Amino acid sequence: MYMAYGWPQVIPLDQGSCPSTQRIIYLRIINRLLLVVSPSHLELWSSSQRKVRLAKYKRDAMSVEKEGENLQAVWSPDSKLIAILTSSFFLHIFKVHFTEKRLHVGGKQPPGLFLANISLLLSEQVPFAEKDLTVSNIVTDSKCMLLGLSNGSLYSMSWKAEFYGAFDLDPYQGDAGKISHSSNPTGNGITLAGEPGGLVSNHARKSAITTLELCLPMRLLIVLYSDGQLCQCSVSKKGLKQVDFIKSEKTLGSGDAVCISVASDQQILAVGNRRGAIELYDLTNSSLIRTVSLYDWGYSVDQTGPVSCIAWTPDNSAFAVGWKLRGLAVWSVSGCRLMSTVRQIGLSSVSSPVVKSNPECKYEPLMGGTSKLQWDEYGYRLYATEEGSLERIIAFSFGKCCLSRGVSGMTYVRQVIYGDDRLLVVQSEDTDELKILHLNLPVTVSYISQNWPVQHVAASKDGMYLAVAGLHGLILYDIRLKKWRVFGDISQEQKIQCKGLLWLGKIVVVCNYIDSSDTYELLFYPRYHLDQSSLLCRKPLLAKPMVMDVYGDYILVTYRPFDVHIFHVRIFGELTPSNTPDLELSTVRELSIMTAKSHPAAMRFIPDQIPRESALNNHVSSTSDVEAREPARCLILRANGELSLLDLDDGRERELTDSVELFWVTCGQSEEKTNLIEEVSWLDYGHRGMQVNQASVFAVSSSFVDLVLDFA
Repeated sequence: MYMAYGWPQVIPLDQGSCPSTQRIIYLRIINRLLLVVSPSHLELWSSSQRKVRLAKYKRDAMSVEKEGENLQAVWSPDSKLIAILTSSFFLHIFKVHFTEKRLHVGGKQPPGLFLANISLLLSEQVPFAEKDLTVSNIVTDSKCMLLGLSNGSLYSMSWKAEFYGAFDLDPYQGDAGKISHSSNPTGNGITLAGEPGGLVSNHARKSAITTLELCLPMRLLIVLYSDGQLCQCSVSKKGLKQVDFIKSEKTLGSGDAVCISVASDQQILAVGNRRGAIELYDLTNSSLIRTVSLYDWGYSVDQTGPVSCIAWTPDNSAFAVGWKLRGLAVWSVSGCRLMSTVRQIGLSSVSSPVVKSNPECKYEPLMGGTSKLQWDEYGYRLYATEEGSLERIIAFSFGKCCLSRGVSGMTYVRQVIYGDDRLLVVQSEDTDELKILHLNLPVTVSYISQNWPVQHVAASKDGMYLAVAGLHGLILYDIRLKKWRVFGDISQEQKIQCKGLLWLGKIVVVCNYIDSSDTYELLFYPRYHLDQSSLLCRKPLLAKPMVMDVYGDYILVTYRPFDVHIFHVRIFGELTPSNTPDLELSTVRELSIMTAKSHPAAMRFIPDQIPRESALNNHVSSTSDVEAREPARCLILRANGELSLLDLDDGRERELTDSVELFWVTCGQSEEKTNLIEEVSWLDYGHRGMQVNQASVFAVSSSFVDLVLDFA
């Protein structure tokens, strides 16, 4: 879950040579680099911890007058080449070259310092057969580029300025939507339906293509037409160069779409429409999941305008939406509004008071509308540009919630949200007001500058210790003593690539990725010493874990497609700096679940409230008798928001609810029930708000099993 914090950061841009089109035409982040293209120049910025302009390229007035302003742009996946199409249909290919210069850590940078160079490789006019065309955005893979034309055709060209020509695509022939090449390849003209070599269609209307959305992992191309229609196409596994394999599959949407964006991990298509609303579609079955808008805040399309842009977070758990006339907002997949620059003036509920807007209120970000949106590679920054502005980029800072692992039956005084270089500790004051403490990561040992950004954060069960991991290594924080603990040997730190963190009593469990062997392992460190000599155990894993959880002495690890492994931890000896205890890890349960559902986003053990004969009495830390028993059930939150209960004994899964963003387990056995019935209770948060839920579970004790067997 994401939360915006702090004031937006402003990145100033250079002014071009008096362009007529007052808007940024391209904004993209690849490999910690931010590319901005305006009508007459382009700039390359660092999008890492330090926001520094690395390079720029300005076209002179003669070039702009002769070849036209920059109209569309695209960046190659390897970030080495930039292609720009001008308003006079000239294709410019630029090359990005990095120098040997480096940023100065601390202090100001020397004036005129550029760490990269942008040079023009070639300039060729695209041989369109028609000269009064308008073009869509450009999509690309590593070898080929594709753009849409106002006559309803697609045009293909290479990164070497090889023009393959235009081809037709019939969006209405799902089972025979093949393309037809132009009969005039030299002039790159368009073959009309019915002519030799063309594709005969019963639909004479050919709307202009306004937007293309390419998703290579799904082999998917979405085509948006000017009349609001959407066409879903399949592409070859070898990419865009094989245009013969681009086939229309089906039409989507409600017919008034103006912008689109695909979440490949979730297989969700977000469609912004002219009414200012956003529709989420499941691409596996083309069904509408939900619709979100600012209607419930008292805003109509007359005030916000149609949707202008949509951008998904890197993990596909949330998306940002910008409107043509005013502001932007961020929603989660489950429909929770996480952030909005538009002020709330009223609710749709009859019981809610309507607050009239004050025209004299302080300035609102993006008051003139949003033209471009782009998340950074880690989801910590949302970059936005304003309609009609070429002067700046606005960067909004976001933090991610750090939820306690395992059963969350207790209430902590503080909660932790982490940003790219800091922790936000949310704690309540005596006045019942919340206070946010910004806890900067230690710079004295240069941990965050070497390992930016923060990747994982986990809080101990008592909430007094925090484990934080960046790109390499990890550090620990004692909240009471306000002290950090780091690796004394930096070479050991650099060998750890943390992919997950857990607290097991006084032990930090690290899921480590090993580059050399492409394998994963669990590392167990005592919280009092981060060093190879103190490593308690090293457990190789079968593959990359999807999710992990811990409760008492038990660790849950799941692998794709859905294999569940449960380990039991036993420790021999005292866990103190003066002793060297032995830690033993044994597999107590393996389960392979065959399901067509979306993969788990989180799993939580539910402790077995009924005594089990197989429960082990060894403790890693002081735990109750309940915590010593092996859990037989767990709650699963899937990526699509479905919450279900999994029985670890027989692998049966019971659906509980949907549209869940977060959940907390608060289960316990009801005193009024016999030991055969348990109440599984949980709190969940989604677009419906916070809800308290209960589900009765039929539980069979070992003595009851013996009774049934004797009776049989």
